[in-house]
Amino acid sequence: MKDGRRPGEKRVGMAREPEPKLAITTVVLSVSGAAERKTLQQSVQLEEDLLMSSLRAGSLLLLAGCLSMALRADQVTLKNGDRLTGAIIKKDGDKVTLRSEFFGEVAIPWSAVTSVKSDTALHVVLPGEKEVNGTIDTRNSIIRVTAPSAAETAPLAGVVTIRNDAEQRKHERLLAPGWLDLWAGHFDLGLALARGNARTNTFTTAFEAARVTRADEIKLHYNQIYATATVKGASEATAEAVRGGWLYDRKAGSRTFVNAFNDYEFDRFQNLDLRFALGGGFGVHAIKNDGTTLDLLAGVSYNREQFNTGLTRNSAEAYWGDDWAYKLSGRSSLTQSFRMFNNLTTPGRYRMNFDLGSSTVLRKWLSWQVAASDRFLSDPVPGRQRNDIVLTTGFRVNFAR
Repeated sequence: MKDGRRPGEKRVGMAREPEPKLAITTVVLSVSGAAERKTLQQSVQLEEDLLMSSLRAGSLLLLAGCLSMALRADQVTLKNGDRLTGAIIKKDGDKVTLRSEFFGEVAIPWSAVTSVKSDTALHVVLPGEKEVNGTIDTRNSIIRVTAPSAAETAPLAGVVTIRNDAEQRKHERLLAPGWLDLWAGHFDLGLALARGNARTNTFTTAFEAARVTRADEIKLHYNQIYATATVKGASEATAEAVRGGWLYDRKAGSRTFVNAFNDYEFDRFQNLDLRFALGGGFGVHAIKNDGTTLDLLAGVSYNREQFNTGLTRNSAEAYWGDDWAYKLSGRSSLTQSFRMFNNLTTPGRYRMNFDLGSSTVLRKWLSWQVAASDRFLSDPVPGRQRNDIVLTTGFRVNFAR
């Protein structure tokens, strides 16, 4: 043979068989990769199609939801043709309150309303104190309340009240509250320190609570101040006073009430160990609306004063005064209270109580308060001032039950 092999002898180390196999494998791999890329592209396109379909479906659902909400919104139409949409909260007195998506709660004069409509059931009190729960609609100044069992109609101007479910629960709670229900109030805390040539410490606390029902109101109040000063190593109290008491008002008419009160007071720097005052009288709600209240009141009281000098005085008094509250904004408010007590036992003597305060809401449960309190006594014990003024500021913790 030409390669020098003998007959029957195989050639070793010169075989070329693997090369065709490599070429075949490369072709197979190339074809397989192209197929995988095509499959991947199809998968990505499918996912994009599914995503777009989902977005379109979601948009349609959102649009349908918005349209549904718009169609289900309550409506109030005014005499000038304006139409307000939202959720009717209540109609109480001469105002109807609507919660709007963009403007919040809006109070509208009932006299300016020509039509009301709701898609949700409301609690309506018609003339004659007839209560109906159902959807409402208005045609030709006649309101129609459609309940599951029947429908009732009445003149729109004669509607007594309208309440949603939340307001109805509040109303029912007011009808028969327990003694521990409906309490609301606050705790005040103030602290002032000075360090340097003199060391002073001032600590103030206050507490107020009120329980208001449809028929009466109970108020509790307490405030205290204690201050010390240290000069050249000598420390002594510079202010020490405690005041507290209760007040009860009972509704007598739509704007009138009877009231009773009981006050206690201790003031070290007036030499006053205890002032005990008990009295009662009549009052009138001179102003009462969402932003302002003004009560005027007058009556008679008994006053007993015990001083640490050994002096004790018992007096009959005629008193008069006012309680005023004003909302500066949705977060800030002012309160003021004044009482003049004219001594009937010893004419010419008198005492005055004046309180002024402001509060700004920081959180629902937390406020910042500033308060001024003045107690004036026309005939203090010898050597003492007639006026005691206390100015405090600090945090206020609100509570309600």
